[in-house]
Amino acid sequence: MSFVNQTADTLEQGVANMMAGAKHDYKEWSSHGANGISSYSNEQLEKWDSNTKVSQGKKYIKVVQENGVFCFVCKTDFKHFKKGDILKAAGYNAPALNQPRGNVLTGNYHIRWTGPLYLK
Repeated sequence: MSFVNQTADTLEQGVANMMAGAKHDYKEWSSHGANGISSYSNEQLEKWDSNTKVSQGKKYIKVVQENGVFCFVCKTDFKHFKKGDILKAAGYNAPALNQPRGNVLTGNYHIRWTGPLYLK
């Protein structure tokens, strides 16, 4: 797992920091073998940024990696969430609203290449 400690002034910058942390985690995860990083993993790393799609909704920014939702990011404060909070996906079009997994604006959260983790 990677630790993202960068703060961000904008949500777009924060999402970019988060995805850079996830990409770094993938590189670390895929290079643990005795033979180093495979050609497939290198190919995936090269396509990482182009496979990441960010779309704006009314309340959330949806981050899609290839064909699956990586996470949602809150665009404004509501309920017990703050602007920039990272939420896991409950489905393709909706986030899980139980607990934020970090905040892209304030940093200081863990991320995996498979998605955000629970806060501890």
